[in-house]
This record gives sequence, structure tokens and C-alpha cells, in this order.
Amino acid sequence: MADVIIEVDPNSEVPIYQQLRDRVVEAIATGALREGSPLPSTRALATDFGINFHTVNKGYDLLRQQRLLRINRKSGAVVLRDGSSGPPAPEFAEEWTSRARTLLAEATAHGLAREEVLDICRKVLETFGEGQEES
Repeated sequence: MADVIIEVDPNSEVPIYQQLRDRVVEAIATGALREGSPLPSTRALATDFGINFHTVNKGYDLLRQQRLLRINRKSGAVVLRDGSSGPPAPEFAEEWTSRARTLLAEATAHGLAREEVLDICRKVLETFGEGQEES
């Protein structure tokens, strides 16, 4: 993961473990991390950020539960899948749709117009790696 820079904001309302998880997901989506890419150990990353290694472990565990990361004692944390790995698990779309609905509702509640929300979504999607394009 030498080329991937993970940044967290200790002053954010978003918990650090969630920020770590989010940045790794974004790195996978942009193609900066591919299937088989190793991630730093929990202790190394915790030391780099000056945080408790259990915090990093919690973020990695979320990624493991979401089947994006494989963790074992010999190889450490390794990206399990990326957009080129085929279709997601069947339950993923339903769960993701629920989370997307909440984000879209938040944008609407704050007064963003429908076209502005769609424009933002398109711009964000354009930042992701080529393996993530529509088939």
C-alpha cells in the first residue's frame, strides 16, 4: 500500500475506524488498491496515526465483514476483491440501496436540487477506476 495514502481527521464527527474503512473502500474503487494488495498491519497503521491498534482493527474488521478484506496471521490484511472480481453478493445491493437512500435524503433535506445531486454522483463516479464502469 505504499502508493496509497490514508488520511484521517481526529476532529471529525466520523469515528476514526469508519474513516479508515471509508478511505480503503475509496482506494479500492479508484483502483489504487487492487485484489491481492496488502495493507499495513493494524499495529503499524495505529503507530503511524498515533491511535489505538484496536481502532484500526475495528476498521479492518468492517472491511472483512463486507468481504473486501482477507485477514490472516501469515499474509496480514489483503484486499479480497475489487470491481473486477465479478458481481457482489446478492444481499449487498439491498443493504447499499438503504445506505444510499439515507445519503440522498440527507442531500435533499439540506436543499440540494435533484439535478445537483445527480451531477455530484456522476462526478464522484468518474473518479473511480476503470474496472468500476458500467457493463
